[in-house]
Amino acid sequence: MSDLLSIGASGVRAFQGALTTTSENIANSGTVGYARRTAQMAEVSAAGIKGVNGYGVLVTGTQRAADSIRSAAVRSAGADLSRTQAGSAWLDRIQTAMTGADVSGRLSSFYTSATALAADPASGAQRSVMLENAQSVASSFAATGAALSQVVTDLDQTADGDAATLSNLASALAKVNDGLGRAGAGTASAANLADQRDQLLEQMSALSDVSATFDAAGRATVRVGGEVGPTLVSGRDAGIVSYARSPEGNVTFTVTRGKDAQTFQPSGGSLAGIADAAQRIVDTRGLVADTARDFADSVNAVQAEGVDLNNAAGQPIFAYDAADPTRMSVAMTDPAGIAAAAVGGGTRDGSNLAKLQAARASGNFEGGITGLVAGNAAAIANRRIVGDAQNAILSGATTARDQISAVNLDDEAVQLLRFQQAYQASSRVISVAKDVFQSLMEIR
Repeated sequence: MSDLLSIGASGVRAFQGALTTTSENIANSGTVGYARRTAQMAEVSAAGIKGVNGYGVLVTGTQRAADSIRSAAVRSAGADLSRTQAGSAWLDRIQTAMTGADVSGRLSSFYTSATALAADPASGAQRSVMLENAQSVASSFAATGAALSQVVTDLDQTADGDAATLSNLASALAKVNDGLGRAGAGTASAANLADQRDQLLEQMSALSDVSATFDAAGRATVRVGGEVGPTLVSGRDAGIVSYARSPEGNVTFTVTRGKDAQTFQPSGGSLAGIADAAQRIVDTRGLVADTARDFADSVNAVQAEGVDLNNAAGQPIFAYDAADPTRMSVAMTDPAGIAAAAVGGGTRDGSNLAKLQAARASGNFEGGITGLVAGNAAAIANRRIVGDAQNAILSGATTARDQISAVNLDDEAVQLLRFQQAYQASSRVISVAKDVFQSLMEIR
């Protein structure tokens, strides 16, 4: 009778545990990062004892439904999408900076007013309009340069923040690794820690491409910047990620662990998108600055070749900071100072000012700015197309992973019913054992 009772009791305990595990699955069906669990059972055998079938059943542990390959595919797809999205966001910022002050439109207005003044060089009104348009050009270059500088400042701050976030995630993962080393294999605690580990890895992959390997206890060793990149997390140790950018736009990320510092170039995640954008912003600033300098020099050169309304030698219209030509200003305050006439041409001569059109054509200042804007717009459109494709890839990878690890409420309902029936049957075994024992006691 004791065998029958112990077998029934073991069944009650085992299926109570299975019901608890199934109930936990149902309760966490909407929890992000939760992987389905199953209670693992094994027969309590009576090996080597003849005539004895066994001693019941035992819950040996909790198995977590997860596939490391599918999880890695989700991280890889997420890193690719994050890079594209981050790059697109910064391209949008560049586009806003380039179009906000309408440099190309202001240049066109300036040249139009110069043409009008060349046709009527004695007109005070036309001279005032041209000088006002010169001020508009200077202001638009200055505003565009300042806007691009602000984009660079914001990018640096974002990069520093993302690097700090990656460091914090690495530190959190090291603590989870420590917990996994202490948790017993197959326990609910180990499963919970593994969920946290995978969530942290997924968050890290949104910042940089990561390569993760796992030991027997489930502890992760993480490299950033690909499989050959520096180790960021190993066991309970985590490194610190830092960011640096050269004036030329070259971005460097560094992992520091103790006295060891190694650089890496991410190929995925928002940090890679930042690196892409940093180079583009610096290149754009350089081209805008070159355009500002060349434009101002061309106008001032034409001025130097002619005479103003008072027959004095033409003086520069524009001034700029040699270190940053977008910091442009109008040096001339009197419209009469515009050198419309050639030397000896008289007040009705506009031949010198007409040379601006040749300088306009050779310099292609408006076309250069328009080309920058158009090229950036094309890059934005291309990244959106790529982003849509990468989003579809991520969706497919997530679906494939969830087929293994996600909770299916229909399946859990079936399991709940099955374990409930098994629990009731085990309880019935105990009841039968009690009845048989009572019958034996009544035998006289």
